[in-house]
Amino acid sequence: MRLLLAAFLLTATAVAVAAPQDDGVNVAAVTGSGLPATLGEFHFFADAAAQRPAAGVTPYRLQTPLWSDGAEKLRFVYLPAGTKAKANGDGLLDLPVGAALIKTFKLEGRLIETRVLLHRADGWVALPYQWNREQTEARLALAGARLELTTPQGQPISYAIPNKNQCKECHQQGDAVVPIGPKARNLSAAWLESFHKAGKLDSVPKVTARVPLWDDRAKLAVAPVARGWLDSNCAHCHNPGGSASNSGLDLRWEQADPVKLGIMKRPVAAGRGSGGLEFDVLPGHPEQSIMIYRMGSLEGGISMPEVGRSSIDPDGQAAVARWIREMKR
Repeated sequence: MRLLLAAFLLTATAVAVAAPQDDGVNVAAVTGSGLPATLGEFHFFADAAAQRPAAGVTPYRLQTPLWSDGAEKLRFVYLPAGTKAKANGDGLLDLPVGAALIKTFKLEGRLIETRVLLHRADGWVALPYQWNREQTEARLALAGARLELTTPQGQPISYAIPNKNQCKECHQQGDAVVPIGPKARNLSAAWLESFHKAGKLDSVPKVTARVPLWDDRAKLAVAPVARGWLDSNCAHCHNPGGSASNSGLDLRWEQADPVKLGIMKRPVAAGRGSGGLEFDVLPGHPEQSIMIYRMGSLEGGISMPEVGRSSIDPDGQAAVARWIREMKR
């Protein structure tokens, strides 16, 4: 009888542990209503400290990424077994319920934070996790955190891990929280083909104009480099459905209207953020363009982007300034 009871308990325990697993990932943690206290509860990584993903978790990189104080970022996407992402032209991949996007930030050679986006039945949920000093685990940081760190350029900064609500400031479109990064136009053709061949993408999307690879910017045309930076760093707020729609700017990659890109456009509601300048973008004159003025500030109410950075992106500012300088009126 004892042997039967022991066997039953062992089997029940095994089932309880195995039930939520899918390629090593804890499906219940991804799809359930709870907020896991640690990153490890998801089982996204076979080796978290080395950022080695579990089976079923795929690394990816963006052509032109969002800049965050020069932090190195490691990006991953998880899809439940038997599901596929759907191509949506050159726009955002349509990821199924149960999917997750994982992004880890590294500075000073250390893991600082990992942000996850979980696609649950009632929509996307964004959660920030802060890594411990031992680099063994990251804990849920609902209230966010401030850390004294140094950028790759040697600049001391007060680095901000966003709180749960701040995640929405960038990820909100209308009433919904949505992913930002994995748009087909901002992913390499080779990665999309590989994702499709792995059975994780229904088709390889046709991309008419791909965002340039940021690392190759020195040998590329000025306009697409600057537009790619604006699309990745500004357009998630500056679009008709974004939190900065009242600015009248639409900085998405596909926008072709010069006025909506800020060219010879007077600010709608910049306030002191205008710096006393007349136009968002004045062709030939970056020093007289509000866009450059705000990119070069860290002052509250002026700084743009206003969240997600504690320092100025010199390369991004230089790329946009050069675009404006070479622009014909």
